Amino acid sequence: MTPVDLRSDTVTQPTPAMREAMMAAPLGDDVFGDDPSVNALQAKIAALTGKEAALFMSSGTQSNLCGMMAHCGRGDEYIVGQNAHTYRYEGGGAAVLGSIQPQPLAQDAQGRLKASDVEAAIKPDDPHFARTRLLCLENTWNGHPMPDDYLRELTDLARRHGLATHLDGARVFNAAVARGGDPFVALRGITDLFDSVSVCFSKGLGAPVGSALCGSRALIDSARRLRKMVGGGLRQAGLLAAAASHALDHHVRRLADDHALAQRLAQGLGAIDGLTVRSAQTNIVFVDVADGRGPALLAHLESQGVLATGLIGLRFVTHLDVDAAGVDRALAAVRGFFEQGATAGTATRGRAVY
Repeated sequence: MTPVDLRSDTVTQPTPAMREAMMAAPLGDDVFGDDPSVNALQAKIAALTGKEAALFMSSGTQSNLCGMMAHCGRGDEYIVGQNAHTYRYEGGGAAVLGSIQPQPLAQDAQGRLKASDVEAAIKPDDPHFARTRLLCLENTWNGHPMPDDYLRELTDLARRHGLATHLDGARVFNAAVARGGDPFVALRGITDLFDSVSVCFSKGLGAPVGSALCGSRALIDSARRLRKMVGGGLRQAGLLAAAASHALDHHVRRLADDHALAQRLAQGLGAIDGLTVRSAQTNIVFVDVADGRGPALLAHLESQGVLATGLIGLRFVTHLDVDAAGVDRALAAVRGFFEQGATAGTATRGRAVY
């Protein structure tokens, strides 16, 4: 039986229509800047995010890294959440490759920073300190869409202190859809607050590879040089860009289906004794398992053909390759575990995938 893969929205397979678009894509050499499919994608995502330009990247990690390095020089500092992806899950690239000092701050349960903490962390102009240059936020964070007033408050604060602002928007389209109404209008309501935005195509949008950094023309010119430096120059990348363009045209509004399935999953899990659902606002559901039985539950699910991850509590992620039947199958497997009275301590291969 085909597994129900709820580890991440990165596991999606290109749809038949997306594969057709990839095969039909006109190609060139993107390092020379003459791949028409890449150029079309960059123009499209720049327009959607309201930025002057965009640059196609091989991954969200690369996009964030080039964005931060374009904003900051050696010895500069960026302010970021203690559990933010750019700080915790991207290999320390800003520090290792960019010599940019992170200033991590505590986040609340929804991933938000306190404005007072951000303001207190901004260093004075003194040679004893790294130069604070950038505020980096994330939307969504662990499935939580960031409130409008929160984003506005922090980006306004940053500008008052002369800081640039960058959004890790790996799942920003999920955040936009969660606002309701036209998701492309909602997207602009988010991206207009930031100087630069990284957008991922290979998560909920379902493309096989790729992200884009969006910002001013000067920033993108700088990022292009940095992308080359970190080995991100691609040749006939139009095959991949065509998949991303197809996703923007066909897979944005359907994210609401993923959110609805996550709610279906969360409601079912919440009705099971021994489980506590922590989050289910977009397409990500976090669950705490009583009595340390999380590893055993993960192993049981895997034996039943249901895949999840378990680094910070159990995580289930809905996406375009999961339907209602798959969610119901996952719920049945979880119920079966508790009905059998499985014991804790079973080994698991579950890992966090972001």
